Amino acid sequence: MRLRSFGPGLLVAAAFIGPGTIVTASRAGASYGMALLWAVVFSAIATAILQEMAARVGLVTRKGLSEAIRESFSRPVIRFLSLGLVAVAITLGNAAYETGNLLGASLGLEILSGVSSKPWIFVIAAAAFGLLMSGRYRLIQRVLVGLVVLMSFVFLVTAILVKPSLAELARGLIPSMPDGSLLTIMALIGTTVVPYNLFLHASTVQEKWPVESDESSTEQTLVESRMDTTLSVALGGLVTIAVVVNATPLDDVLSLGPLARSFFGLGLFVAGLTSAITAPLAAAYATSGALGWEHDLTSLRFRTVWGFVIVTGFVLALVGQSPTEAIVLAQAANALLLPLIAVFLLFVVNDHKLMGSFRNRPAANLLGVLVVLVVTGLSVYHLMRVFSLV
Repeated sequence: MRLRSFGPGLLVAAAFIGPGTIVTASRAGASYGMALLWAVVFSAIATAILQEMAARVGLVTRKGLSEAIRESFSRPVIRFLSLGLVAVAITLGNAAYETGNLLGASLGLEILSGVSSKPWIFVIAAAAFGLLMSGRYRLIQRVLVGLVVLMSFVFLVTAILVKPSLAELARGLIPSMPDGSLLTIMALIGTTVVPYNLFLHASTVQEKWPVESDESSTEQTLVESRMDTTLSVALGGLVTIAVVVNATPLDDVLSLGPLARSFFGLGLFVAGLTSAITAPLAAAYATSGALGWEHDLTSLRFRTVWGFVIVTGFVLALVGQSPTEAIVLAQAANALLLPLIAVFLLFVVNDHKLMGSFRNRPAANLLGVLVVLVVTGLSVYHLMRVFSLV
């Protein structure tokens, strides 16, 4: 599969390999060694399952996920509540994520240049704003694909230089929950299985693959989309594993040697920049669909949504301090929101009226339900721990 054949799948990878992934995976490795690698593998598999469904919804219905939810829920009250939750949670949530994206990218540039991160926050925000303002999906995709390839190279090469123990890697694939690791496990899931990526994917596949004329053409497109999704998410999972192997807490990065510090800074910068672009874009797709607006990258309303996310993130980043704790907590909160969005997705992808012969098969439903149950179980257990019920 040639690099130019990749598309929306790599945008998804670009979105979830952000500063949240770098910080969370680094802390996981530093605190628990390889013991939580199983959580990364589970997260990658869960991401591939849910993203395939979201992409299929977009390709078959030619609608965004928000629009598909609008059409699936016939009762006005349920439709209003569900879409209102989507619009508020995704837009405000992504504005908060944007803060971490900008802080992470600017810290990466500070590590590389020695110049304070504050001026770099403006540079990163302006770069994301300018690229999205172009309104050219192909340009946005090419930039993000190139950045993902660069980021993957940096972290994978760094992990190889560390020379991890194969025995430890194998042991890390066996599920375990070391003392105090629950929040980190939830954060690893939350930083990989990202709810807003479901909305981003359902919309961007329509940009990559044009309207099909018959069922056989749609099936061929779905095959290409699945390949794109599987390989892209697998690459993202490998990068996350590489960060765990590197096991460099963000707070200790300055203690690294010059070469390793430069590699880490470059990776953190690219991760922050890619997510600083995709988070506002996903919010615009999700909110536009929920409110019944067209998905036109050049429309004023579409630009207003992503502009709000960037500006809010920029302001909060300027007044913010260290992003580490906020990023980890945000990823854990993400895992709490995920089950609800996943249930919406399962409802839509099983709608015979919308999906026809391309609706979920029993095996796909089983996998989707298992993902929801595992994430929900971890979320409920975490809340019970918070309120001292267990």
